[in-house]
Amino acid sequence: MGELIMVGDRVLVSVEDGERKTKTGLVLPASVAEKEKVQSGRVVSIGPGYVTPNPEFSEGEMWSQIKEAIRYLPLQARPGDHAFFLRKEAIEIEFEGKSYLIIPHGAILALHRSHVDDILENLGRMDDIDHADDRDSRS
Repeated sequence: MGELIMVGDRVLVSVEDGERKTKTGLVLPASVAEKEKVQSGRVVSIGPGYVTPNPEFSEGEMWSQIKEAIRYLPLQARPGDHAFFLRKEAIEIEFEGKSYLIIPHGAILALHRSHVDDILENLGRMDDIDHADDRDSRS
């Protein structure tokens, strides 16, 4: 069919449907989960971010490079993150036979990210710090 593109600070979330089990073993139907204030799901897609004016934009200088009048401040959420968000802010849609929620980025309370790339990136930073310490100790 096509691609669903998020606009502005919107986040597309795939909700975990179905029954849930409490710590004591009580099974909660999906209808109970929908009534909770905080819900969670997997981030599928994000918009470009918050619209901000571009301070480098000028209408009067025809010889300068063409610059856009607006910029986007990127969002903190990324596709693949597990988001905890306020349910009352969510708008439910159906796209290509699947149910999704569109939520504003401001409704996200917390993100859980467990990407291997992020872990490796942080390890790389740690190696840089370790090597810098080695260089300092040799001086």
